[in-house]
Amino acid sequence: MAEAYERFRPGYPVELFDLITAYAGRPHRTALEIGAGTGKATRLFARHGVAVTATERHGVAVTATEPDGAMLAELRKRLPAGVRTVRAAFEDLRPDETYGLVFVAAALHWTAAEGRWSRMAALLEPGGVFASFGGPIQLADPALEEAVRAARAPYLESDGVPSPDGTPPDHAMQWPGTELRRSEWFTGVQQSVIERRLTMSASDYVGHLSTVSAYLMLPAGEREQVFGRILRVLPETVEIDADLTVHLARRRHTL
Repeated sequence: MAEAYERFRPGYPVELFDLITAYAGRPHRTALEIGAGTGKATRLFARHGVAVTATERHGVAVTATEPDGAMLAELRKRLPAGVRTVRAAFEDLRPDETYGLVFVAAALHWTAAEGRWSRMAALLEPGGVFASFGGPIQLADPALEEAVRAARAPYLESDGVPSPDGTPPDHAMQWPGTELRRSEWFTGVQQSVIERRLTMSASDYVGHLSTVSAYLMLPAGEREQVFGRILRVLPETVEIDADLTVHLARRRHTL
């Protein structure tokens, strides 16, 4: 599974780094990623600025945490300079050290809701920035999207991730921005969208689906059947919409 994540999930554009840096208003001296997976977001931040000050931190500027050993092993194969790795779930992290930036790439919904924001705030320096980003990958052609929906229907009604707090999909502010606005720990909540249109082969698109939780929950036999049905309705290459919704907030100076 870790190899599939690395191969089929898109990386993150430099525009994301620029957006978060502009919000912070200053360079990120240290950063922590929660649920780093195979490290695609960690690589972006390590290579575009955070690790510039690594010498001041004894060679470590970005810390990547991940509870799954296979994911962490895949991450370590491509480890940039200035990155430390820790095998730990978010709930097991202790605020022995605080960071200027804490970020989560398409993994926040896996964290426990109870105490989420107090734990997050405890990992941040006063005034530090929290960033969460991600979004569904969808076929750009509505007719193809409908064909895939029909192909998976006997096995799976939807492959989306429902909003953890029940926010409707047409609401102006999406989760986790909704929770951040209600939190006593954070201020300056912002939501932005980075638009992306990508082209990939049909087989790579199905490879991406193999990393989506809705499909992972199917029995192995059914999963293979639904992937076969989807492949049969797709052309050789497909265009996908892979917009990133980015939520930013700042830890209050006094808690």
